[in-house]
Parts: sequence; structure tokens; C-alpha cells
Amino acid sequence: MGRRTAWWRARAWRGRPSARARVAAVGAVLCTAAAASWPTATAAAAGTPSTGVSSAASSYAFAENAQPVDGAKGATDASLLEAGKTYRSSLPKDAKLYYSLHLDAASNAYVSVTAIPRADATLSITDGIRVSVQDVDNHSCSNERARFGAAKSPHPITAWGARTTSPADPVCQGTGTYYVVVERTGTADSSPAAWDLEITATTEPRLKQAGSTSPPKAWNSASPTPVSGAAKHSQGGAGFSRAATVGQGVWSADITPGQTLFYKVPVGWGQQPSATAELGSANGDGHGYAIDALALTLYNPVRADVEDANVGYDGKQKSASLATVPAVDYTNRYAIPDHVNGMRFAGSYYLVVHLAAGVADKFGDGPFRLRLRVGVEGTPQDGPGYEGQSVPGNVFEITAQDRQAAAEGGTADAHATMKAVAAAGIGTGTVVLAVLGVWTVAARRRARAW
Repeated sequence: MGRRTAWWRARAWRGRPSARARVAAVGAVLCTAAAASWPTATAAAAGTPSTGVSSAASSYAFAENAQPVDGAKGATDASLLEAGKTYRSSLPKDAKLYYSLHLDAASNAYVSVTAIPRADATLSITDGIRVSVQDVDNHSCSNERARFGAAKSPHPITAWGARTTSPADPVCQGTGTYYVVVERTGTADSSPAAWDLEITATTEPRLKQAGSTSPPKAWNSASPTPVSGAAKHSQGGAGFSRAATVGQGVWSADITPGQTLFYKVPVGWGQQPSATAELGSANGDGHGYAIDALALTLYNPVRADVEDANVGYDGKQKSASLATVPAVDYTNRYAIPDHVNGMRFAGSYYLVVHLAAGVADKFGDGPFRLRLRVGVEGTPQDGPGYEGQSVPGNVFEITAQDRQAAAEGGTADAHATMKAVAAAGIGTGTVVLAVLGVWTVAARRRARAW
């Protein structure tokens, strides 16, 4: 406040401001307000917390509200992860990090960890992350891993952990402290730089009435007919929190080697999703073969890996189709196969498409044309009847807004962004008018004084 007062006093000694000065000042106010209101879209724009590596690590778009958190080297110093929040951390090479959860006896809890190496990282086939959840007595509640695969292309990979309260699983029951353990796996050949982490925690309430603890005995496992029709453009987001919403239909985008695109598909109870990613032919004189060049992965609403497909690329059009998964059913969680077990609740499922960085070495930097054929079969059914709300809320529900965004291919999300910008613009206009008003009054007073 003192600095602003001093500024106005200095202006008073120099007389009435010129028109050019007034325009410049208004422009500065507009630019400042616009910069403050426009949503960030990349890791670099979002800023790097003290626990993260360089913002040049990748173009992954972290959640805007991600809170920095340090992983501890032991359980006793583990930082608490709260359900409903998103965190950003960092995983050094050869490290095992601990985070803590405080859980009640009734809710199922899920933690997802997305690891993002530097874009120039050297990786081996076995490099990846392992995520486990443990109780205070070192009993394992879950143990999952994710790898970068044969293409050895740096890109976001996600593994998840869970503490469930199923009667069929007597381990890890009861209220208390649990630990999330995250570690890198692989060989000593990979780059030593730390990987960024995005961590989310979600809780699922118990049912009002307990039901069957057996998975469905039969489900439609026939390969779905690929969706046809004219393609609509939907570029896809750069992270889970920025995923473009799409529904049944054919969607097109441009993708470059090393890039990962995120989409989310609303899937209700009783509905069965399917997807095929198609990569167009390369332009130019490139030749050779890129192993596992195109990767397509389906994640459920808590970012648990359900199914994936990979295909090599020789410069001619190729496609990768997900194997058939069952319709969403609460009792799928009691099945053993991941592609059935993961289809345990309704909500926004994620389709993540990655084009391996090695494609550029053989066929150029692109961009390459991508088509995504998305199917959602079946009529939405009523849910199983939860006793309370998930944290964050409405994770396992599909809203009318979700369905509208899916039909428009993410344009509903864009409309929401533009509304926010418009609101910010209205606020900016108010500020500008206020500044001009004060300036005009002050100038007139000074003119009378002269």
C-alpha cells in the first residue's frame, strides 16, 4: 500500500499523464490480470515444488491444486496423504519412499502414483515403479507395478495401491495408520535423475446392504465391433487432470513422438467400454521398425490399470485395440484378472495414448495423425447403493454434464474454461474502470490546482 501511495505522489509532481501513458498502464493491468486468471497447461507453467525435479523434465500437466509432499525414507517419518487431494513428489533412483494414510474400518481406499521421468531419460525394458500398501505390522494389503516396456520411451506410467475391507480379504482391516510404499524398479543402466510423481488418494464408502462376494460367472467377452463414422477432432490432454472428455464415436488428434494424450470416458454401471487407437501412415522417406510404438491403456476412475495394447510401427497405418473388458459391476472386484477386477465401479475411465519417442528416429518428428475409436455399450443402470459419499465426491457417478462433454468431445470442458476466463475478464474490466476513474479524478484536481 505504501509503494502505491508513493507512486501516486510522484505522478502528482509531473502533472497530468499523457494519453499514451494511460493506455500503457491499462494494457499492463489487463496483461497482469489475464496472466493471473489463465489456467496453466504444463508442468513448467504450473511450477515445480521444492520436492520436484526440473520443470524441463516433461510436458506432463500436473493437477493445478497438487500439493508438494516429501516421501520419507522410513515409515515413522511418512507424510500424511489425505483422501480427495492430489500431491506432487519426487522419486530418486534406488530410493524407497514412504507416505502414510489414516483410514477408517469401513471405507475402501485407493492410491495412484504416476511416475514421470525426464523426456531425455535413458530407460531399460524392466524400469518402472512398484506401489504397495502396508499396515503397521508390515502386512501387505496390495502390491502393483508398472513398467515403461520394450520401447523404453520416457512417458507417464501409473501404478496403484489399495486397502479394501472385503470379508474375503482378512488382511489390512480396521481403523488406523497404513503406509504407501513407492520404489523404482529396473536395472542400473537407467538415467540417475529423479522422476516426478503425481499421487492421488480416493476412498469408496461401503454399501448400505452387503451383497455377493463372488464375481459374475459370465459376461459378454465377444470382441466389440469397432465404432465407425466421421471423426471429430479432440486433441486430448497432457495429464489425468486435463484429460479431454469423449464418448462413443471416432475422435482425431495429432500426436508427436514422445507425446502422451489423455482422454476420459464416462462409463455408467452396467456399461462396457471399448477402444481402438489408429496411427496413420508416415510422410517422407523414413524406413525401419519401431517396437511397441503405439501404446493404448485403459485406467479406471481411481487410475488403476485395467487393460493395455501395444503395436509396432513400420511407417504404414497400424492399430492397437484393447482386449474386451466386462461391463461395470461392483462384484467384478472379487475376480482375479486385472481386466475384470478393475471394472469395479462407474465413473470416468481414462484412455491414455503414447507414441514412442523412437518413432522420430525412423520416421521423423511428425506430427502423426491419430484416430481413437471409442465404444460404450449398454444402458446405464442403478448403482449398488453406497452408504455415504466417496472422497473426493461423485468419483463413482456420471453426471449430465459428463455426458454432454462426452458427446461434444471435450468442448464442454473448453466452455467451462472460457466461462472462467470471461468471469476473470469482467473482474479485470471492473479493475481497469476503477483505476481510470481514480486517475481521471486525480488529474482534474491537479489541473485545477495548476
